[in-house]
Formats: sequence, C-alpha cells, structure tokens
Amino acid sequence: MDRKETIREKILDLGVDVCGFGGVERFAEAPANFHPTDLYPDCKSVIAVGIALPKGIFHVKSRLIYGHFNEDVVHKVDEVVLSAAKFIEEEYEGICVPVPTDGPYEYWETETMTGKGLLSMKHVAVACGIGQIGKSSLLLNPKYGNRLVLGAVLTNLDFESDPPSENICLPECSGCLDSCPVSAISNKSVVQMKCRQNTYGKTTRGFDTVDCNKCRSECPMRDGLL
Repeated sequence: MDRKETIREKILDLGVDVCGFGGVERFAEAPANFHPTDLYPDCKSVIAVGIALPKGIFHVKSRLIYGHFNEDVVHKVDEVVLSAAKFIEEEYEGICVPVPTDGPYEYWETETMTGKGLLSMKHVAVACGIGQIGKSSLLLNPKYGNRLVLGAVLTNLDFESDPPSENICLPECSGCLDSCPVSAISNKSVVQMKCRQNTYGKTTRGFDTVDCNKCRSECPMRDGLL
C-alpha cells in the first residue's frame, strides 16, 4: 500500500466515513483570501474528511436533536483533523495544518449576516473527490447524500488528487428550492440573512435550536444512492 492509501486508512480508522485528497492545483478558482495557500503558503495538498449524521435525525421534528448532534459531530471532526495532522507530522515528517470545521472564523458582514469559514469545506470536499455541490448549495456524496459534516488538513506533502466524485443531484428536482420557507436558495448559494433568521432559535430554557433544515431533510438524495 502506498503512502497516500496508508494515510487514508489510518484517518478512516479515526472514525470518519470518508477521506479524500486534493492537490493544491484543484483550488485554482478559490476566491482571494480563501485559497489553502492563503492560510498555509507551503500547502501542496489538502486532505478532506467527513462524518455522516445518522439518517434518523431527519425522521423526527424535534428542534433539539438535529442541532445537538450536528454540533457534536462538528467537534468530532475537529478532533479527527487534529489527530490526523499530528500523526502525519510524526510518521511522515510533513507539516500539517488542521482547519476548524465551522467556527471560529474571521469573515463576517454584520449588515447581511454573512459569514465565511477559513476555507469553504464543501468546496474542499469537491476538490478532494468526496462529492459535488447540489442546487441546495450543500455537498452531495454518492453514499451519504447531504449528511456529511466536513473537515480538512493542509499539508506540504505532495499527494495525487483523487478523481472527481459523481454528481447525484437530480437535474429535474427542485425540492430544496421549493421547500425553503424564506426562498433563501438560488444558483447553488444561500442568502444567509434570510436563512439565519429563519433557522436558529432558543427554547424558553435557553437551549439552542435548529428550527429549519428543509434544504437537507426534503432532498430526495439526502441519504445518497439507495
């Protein structure tokens, strides 16, 4: 087994469901300040990972279950990329930069409530062969649909890119667009102000809630190719 496949196997053993590799050349169209080399100038490759949320989370209407476990998996992915960065540095003498899956991040437009992560994890996943972006603006993976929580490691080691993923977004489907109660989705992008104001809330006790996830739950490819 070659070096790349050995590393992939070890990362999968950390508890993720998918792991892909993308050379830095795959990021030629990344916006200014959001290219892997803007974070780490010596980056030659990016390793993307993902953990899938259980299918059952989308079969209940509780405002608490989805939000709680989505946040929990975000932390688990962060732990994986940290562990992966450490063992690659120790065993392969590379330099690795784990990137936060969600927050913290710098970019924020108060007026439009628009935030951007240090890297766009869904675009990282596309570049690493894990999936393609659907009409909803969410990543779609052939096996796990839109249920993946994604993370990344930047490294100065040079790996061959994995082949691009199959696109499973159904050309004739508009389920995500039609189901969005605030019409926030168009052209594979989301108007964050509309989405945020409709999505997030709190219980009277003060617990965070996710009041809408229709872009995920109403997608017929939510669970991947069955």
